[in-house]
Order: sequence, then structure tokens, then C-alpha cells
Amino acid sequence: MPYDVKLPDIGEGVAEGEIVRWLVKPGDAVREDQPLVEVMTDKASVEIPSPRSGVIAALGAQEGQVVPVGSVIVSIALPDESAPSDDAGPVGEEVLRWNDEGGAIPAVAALTSGIPGSEHRAPSPGPSSAPAPAAGRVQATPAVRQLAKELGVALETVRGSGPGGAVTADDVRRAAAAGTASPAAAARAGGTGPPAKGPHATTPVTGLEERVPLKGLRRKIADHMKRSIQSAAHFTFVAECDMTALVEHRASLKPRAERAGVKLTYLAYVLKALIEPLRRHPVLNASLDDEHGEIVLKRYYDIGVATHTTEGLTVPVVRNVDRATLFAVAREIARLSEAARSGPVRLEELQGGTFTVTSTGTRGGVLATPILHYPQVGILGFHEIKKRPAVVGDQIVPRDLCNFSLSLDHRVVDGAVGADFLYELIEELEQPNRWLGEGVIE
Repeated sequence: MPYDVKLPDIGEGVAEGEIVRWLVKPGDAVREDQPLVEVMTDKASVEIPSPRSGVIAALGAQEGQVVPVGSVIVSIALPDESAPSDDAGPVGEEVLRWNDEGGAIPAVAALTSGIPGSEHRAPSPGPSSAPAPAAGRVQATPAVRQLAKELGVALETVRGSGPGGAVTADDVRRAAAAGTASPAAAARAGGTGPPAKGPHATTPVTGLEERVPLKGLRRKIADHMKRSIQSAAHFTFVAECDMTALVEHRASLKPRAERAGVKLTYLAYVLKALIEPLRRHPVLNASLDDEHGEIVLKRYYDIGVATHTTEGLTVPVVRNVDRATLFAVAREIARLSEAARSGPVRLEELQGGTFTVTSTGTRGGVLATPILHYPQVGILGFHEIKKRPAVVGDQIVPRDLCNFSLSLDHRVVDGAVGADFLYELIEELEQPNRWLGEGVIE
């Protein structure tokens, strides 16, 4: 009887998960701890490893399917078992042989007989058929695997620089730049051959339309945004900030930050500047418990940072910003952003934020209306800093200006309170020397 792998209890009240992407197929040989499938929960995207070595007998769910915890998601034929088949009969005594790395390799094509979809996947027997590497043998996150697929890089040829030899996104980009991309990918890059599909494109184009499944992180984002809009009474307040003094402060600190190995960003300044305004207006550092009809005021400051990834927007959390130095906040922003893009982000790094900041970067436009990260009641949009003319005294002079857009839940926060909060934040940012003493910097 095959060994059944069930969707595990991932904790934190997670009752179900969506099958985002299978990393194996029926007939594949797998080793213990090899990633089998990428699963998306309400909390995060996780990879489920194989608890045993053997051969994939059957997949219990399709990509995009939502399954409850405890459901059988894949069955594995173990080394001492014959291939699972109700009507194919015995397949011989020796079903598996073992390679030098301890992985199970199918010895005969009959191993996968009776498994749906395996008719053209079974390896040919004989000494001339070299077994394909087992899926997941290279340590890499789903985002890195997707990037490698898009750039045509074979992960098996890339030397990983991450923890434990894991292949990172930078490793894949370097390999692509060095010319190790596949001919098909190179042809696409040169404008010939079929167009490369995007990360979610799974349905071929027919006519003038293409249908792309809404699944994985994109589905979770859609569900979360819909819930936020349907639950909270959004309103957005926008104000301009003169960042000239802060730009100068950062320029003076950059050499020191670089010596300390810190990428000092404006976002780090914004997170640190938030603390005092949040202390003076605790109703913004809060969430609304709709079930119990209670406003939950937080006396800790764990700030979420909305981060764009190839799969969509995710919000890792910088903990205890009030107790961290400017350099420490900058380090943590850089670490979490890289983890969100290249993986893995731990579940606890995505939970429990009290307030969120989303930065629109160098293409920030004039303003935006951020959607609340439910059940939080406040989110700050930080837009591009750009030199623009400003009136200082009676003179028109160039200044480094940016806009902030503050979205709030009007059920909890009044407009006047939101305006007071934002102008106090702006005052902090316009006078960084007033609060950024030596002990706050490093």
C-alpha cells in the first residue's frame, strides 16, 4: 500500500490550503525531505517536504484546488512496494533501484502503469537511459524556481550561495548573464520562438483571449483586499512633505552605513519617524475585532512593510521598531525584503503587524489610496522623493518633496485625528536632527 502524505496542520488556526504548484509528478523518484508541493494558506506560502523516499504513485489534488488539513495530497510507493495499480497486475520483483545519493530510481517502465497521466512519463529501461534528477534536489524556493524557468536556467548547473547551498535569485540572474540559459530561452530573449509565459499563465491563448487561473498568492491577495474593502470604511488623507533635510541627513550617514554593511533607505527613516506619532495617537496602532466589537490598541510597534515579489504583494513585519536603531531597522527591512522576494519567509515574519507602510518607489506618481491590511486600521503610502519648486520665505527654490497618503478605517479613526497624525509624522521627517541622536542611529 502506498504511503499517503496528508496536508499537515501548519498551525495558527489554518484549516485549509491551496495547492499552488506541484514540484513532482507521478513516476518521479523522491528523497526524504525533498519538496513535493507548494501550498498557500491564509498566512503564507510553504513547501511540503516528502516524509519518505520512494516514487510518486499519485497526486491527490490539482493545482488551484483548496483542500482541508488532513487530506491526502500525494501517495508515495516505498522501496519495498510494487507499483500501485488496480488492474495492471504485478510488475516484477525489483521495482526500484537506488542511486549513489540514496534516491529511488524507477527500474522498469511498468512502475507507473495504472497511474493516470503517466503513460508518457515513465523512464525507459536499460543502461543507456540516465535517470532525470529528482525534482527539488536543488535547494531553491518557488520564486527562485520560477525565475530560473523564465530565464531558461537549469538549477542543477547553478552553484548556490544561500544558506546550506541554496540557490538564490541572484545566483540565477548571474547564471543567466553568464550565458547558461537554454537555447529556447535565448531565442525568446532575441525575439524569436514562442512568447514566454508569465508566472501564472497556464492556459494557451485561443483567439484574442487568454485565461489565467487566479491562484496562489494572487488569490490570497484578492481575497484579502476584498475582505478589507467590504469590512472597513476606507478614507485617504494626503499631504506633502519637504524631505530636503532628511535627504541631507541620509547623505551624511551613507558612508558610515556602508562601512557597517547597511543599506540605509528612506523607508528606514519613515518607520522610525512613525513611532512618536503612533504613541500620541494610539488609535492608529490598532486593529478592529469585528467579532467582539472591540478596538484593540497595541502598545508595541511591529510595522509591516509591503513588498513586491514576482508572485504578488506580501507584507513582512519589522518587529519592535521603537526599540531598534535606525541602522537595525534598515538591516531588517533589507533582510525581510530579500526573503520575501527569494524566500523563505517564515510564518511568524508575516503575522501580527500593528501598522503598515507601502512604498511606491521611484515610480510613485502623485498619490495613491492604499487598501488597509485588514484588520489593521491604518496604512501609509510613501511616494517618490523628487526635486520640485517650492516657496520658502518669499523665494521659489528647489526642494526634495514627496507625498504621503494615509488610508484609515473611518469606523475607528476620525478624519481630524488622521490629519493630526500625518502632520506630526511630516514634522518628524522634516526635522530629523531633532530626534535622531547618536543612540538612535547605530
